[in-house]
Amino acid sequence: MAVTFSDLHTESGLKSLDDFLSGKTYISGDQLTKDDIKVYAAVSHKVNAFPNVSKWYHCVSSQLAASFPGKAVGVKIASQGAPAVEVKKEAPAGDDEDDLDLFGDETEEEKKAAEEREVSKAPTKKKESGKSSVLLDVKPWDDETDMKKLEEAVRSIEMPGLFWGASKLVPVGYGIKKLTIMMTIVDDLVSVDTLIEEHLTVEPINEYVQSCDIVAFNKI
Repeated sequence: MAVTFSDLHTESGLKSLDDFLSGKTYISGDQLTKDDIKVYAAVSHKVNAFPNVSKWYHCVSSQLAASFPGKAVGVKIASQGAPAVEVKKEAPAGDDEDDLDLFGDETEEEKKAAEEREVSKAPTKKKESGKSSVLLDVKPWDDETDMKKLEEAVRSIEMPGLFWGASKLVPVGYGIKKLTIMMTIVDDLVSVDTLIEEHLTVEPINEYVQSCDIVAFNKI
């Protein structure tokens, strides 16, 4: 059975999560899973008043910091109503999954629920621009490429609606590493395809970057 958490940006939503986490370390099972990442992204940062949520939140934060040691640049997300978060049981061991997929796949139920929430909103309320979380794989030409300069070149790209996030270097073999980097975009302002084709793989950045692939793309 799926577990649904609602209004995690409010005290009532956090109270419900606090009750759920009583006697638990993680959302599902005895180790960090995508369920924890998904709920973590939806929770308000004001968790200190809820002991179980606070303990779980800081536990997840410390593990994410270890996995993504890159220096954050201070991304802020505009305040808006948080959607209900549905946590499903994990798939059996052995299923093919990308370990770097930090966002999880949006189910048909979640899409339908999001559409219903949009319809229920007052028609006079101005619709805000949507945002998306994107995970990119940036590959160098060879093992002699300076990966520090590669990342600096990638982060040097600035445009309205583009916010770079955490990053890490991942070995791909033969001494070569790729840069895995997260970013948040405002959908109406940034096209990921255009970003790759007209910025990440052209001069002067293509001195370091051989190719760039979208690993995960999810609406916020």
